[in-house]
Amino acid sequence: MEEELIIQIVSIVNTLVSWVAAGAIMFGGVVPYIPQYRHIRRSQNAEGFSTYVCLMLLVANILRILFRFGRYYETPLLWQSIIMICTMLVMLNLCTDVRSANEINTKRRAFIATDGKDHEVRTPQRLFLDFDWNYFWSWSHFLDYVQCVLAFTMVAAYITYILLDSAVYVEALGFLAVFTEAMLGSPQLYCNYHNKSTEGMSIKMVLMWTSGDTFKTAYFLLTQAPVQFWTCGLLQVCVDVAILFQVYYYSRYPQKPVSHAVTHTSSAKAL
Repeated sequence: MEEELIIQIVSIVNTLVSWVAAGAIMFGGVVPYIPQYRHIRRSQNAEGFSTYVCLMLLVANILRILFRFGRYYETPLLWQSIIMICTMLVMLNLCTDVRSANEINTKRRAFIATDGKDHEVRTPQRLFLDFDWNYFWSWSHFLDYVQCVLAFTMVAAYITYILLDSAVYVEALGFLAVFTEAMLGSPQLYCNYHNKSTEGMSIKMVLMWTSGDTFKTAYFLLTQAPVQFWTCGLLQVCVDVAILFQVYYYSRYPQKPVSHAVTHTSSAKAL
């Protein structure tokens, strides 16, 4: 009787742990973007957040969802991708609104600077349907980003439908999906190296990246996720550790005079 009770308790605990782990893997990636979102809304300044982070995460998670049609993986990972796509679209919408508002304010200041003369300051409208590579992912309206994401999804889905029976394509698709996300920190790593400084970057944010990526990689290993997931997870942790080393090195051995200009929170990335 006691053994049955112990077995039931262990089973309940295992179930609770599984639920908590699944919830963390689904919603953990959104957590770093909550303070980023609030910061942009409060400051009405989106310069500290790179929309290319959104691009990389949208591509990575769309490809990951398509990968599931060819290779099954845990359902929480599927929901993680869906939730992350929604989060990136929300961030893009906010950044577009803020930048549009700032452009309007800039035109007003320029008009006042001309002493009210009939001199109009025009800001060119950059649209996705113009297909101008010089302004790729720098469009004026949120709808243009949505059109781009839908176009990419349709093309990728069509190619996946045609090549779904190809094991090489399916495995390559899965690798490309997680590799894109794994390299998300590399632009920040290069930027720090190029500037010889980590000024303006939140150490708490980087620590959050590292802890989240470590947890995610452990989850991949424990749930026996496809090999692409945990190998790229390990790569992601290595990039995070490299950024943390930069924070330590450039703070201990400054390479240039410290700027007193106001800085903004650096671009967040997914867990």
